[in-house]
Amino acid sequence: MPQRSSRWVPGNHFELLENGEEFFPRVFSEIASARHEVMLETFILWEDKIGQALHAAMLAAARRGVQVHALVDGFGSAGLSQDFVGSLVEAGVQLRIFDPGRSIMGQRLNLLRRMHRKIVVVDNEVGFIGGINYSADHVADFGPEAKQDYAVQVRGPIVAQLRQFTRDAVLGRASRGRPHPANAAAAATRHGAAFADNTAQPLHAGPADAIFVTRDNHHHTNDIERHYRVALRAARHRVVIANAYFFPGYRFIREIRRAARRGVDVRLILQGQPDMAIVRTAASMLYDHLLRAGVRIYEYCDRPLHGKVALVDDEWATVGSSNLDPLSLSLNLEANVVIRDRAFNTHLMSRLSHLMDNSCKQVDVPAPSRWDGLRLLRSYAMFHLMRWFPAWAGWLPRHDPVIQLAQPGDGAPQGSHGAGAATKGNNTGAIA
Repeated sequence: MPQRSSRWVPGNHFELLENGEEFFPRVFSEIASARHEVMLETFILWEDKIGQALHAAMLAAARRGVQVHALVDGFGSAGLSQDFVGSLVEAGVQLRIFDPGRSIMGQRLNLLRRMHRKIVVVDNEVGFIGGINYSADHVADFGPEAKQDYAVQVRGPIVAQLRQFTRDAVLGRASRGRPHPANAAAAATRHGAAFADNTAQPLHAGPADAIFVTRDNHHHTNDIERHYRVALRAARHRVVIANAYFFPGYRFIREIRRAARRGVDVRLILQGQPDMAIVRTAASMLYDHLLRAGVRIYEYCDRPLHGKVALVDDEWATVGSSNLDPLSLSLNLEANVVIRDRAFNTHLMSRLSHLMDNSCKQVDVPAPSRWDGLRLLRSYAMFHLMRWFPAWAGWLPRHDPVIQLAQPGDGAPQGSHGAGAATKGNNTGAIA
């Protein structure tokens, strides 16, 4: 995959979208208005009311001649039915599955190195990027397990980078999969002119500078973490990080502690009602080490927190798919956008302040007790153990996953994380 520039791209406009109630209508509306091309990547696509709405939007777009490409992860989106997949393929949607793998005794084994990105680009004009999957647990009527999450809608020159990256990711290795059936030639003819007309650079749309940053297992192994650490080193008066799965590496924790010790107001918003109990347990092992450096920790308690957003000082912000844990920082394929825009930073800060003021419990520095020594020893051990997790990640399998083109009659690989069975109260167990 080609190298991407780390230079700021000016002229963009970003709009924060909070939760599925703001995100899904905007995405579905843009797909409904698409004239030439829709590129979509997602970790989770469930066959519930949200998945069905996306299915209908893609189906309608393909039937009116739009070139629609979708890439879903074979672990996160396992279990889609043959009818769901087949109707898309028959309409001309190019649906691909990242590392479909196999299930053994009903269990999915392709857990590591997932395609965890959530990106949509429509007509090379508008893009979406963030942490929201296509599942009903991202809207409030799902109930107590509905997720708190964020994405952005973007217009401007950075959209061209999102589009080129997504095309390379979706189509670059397609030849390794099975060939598309006979309608491929007709689709190519039908969409050829439209595609050729759709490569112009997006126009200036606003005041925001942006960098599109990804993590992979070859050329960009630590880019997202590096942007975080650079921002932390430059912080002068405030840092707010809201992240669902928080267990970063030694260097990341070191920069957070250094910022707090030099007087920066550092705040972490973490899960207080996690979708998996181990998430809170892992994060809490770091609490002593962080609290004693002056970091303020807030646990979001209304429902599971799924967001992956942060801001530093008055201009810098990031939104994307990357958690701050070993899976996202060392294994999964991730994508964030880094934004330099005072208005966006201010709005994001207002939304996170609302969360901290109304839905969070601040974690206190532990009172002195007879267990201080044991607690500090545990915290110290965990902190220094994290020095080595990037090296451990290198020992884990790093195969080149197959991107398989779906055929009529196919369904997504079946398994215990079946999307087709996803209903209210069903927890996939996948860190999303």
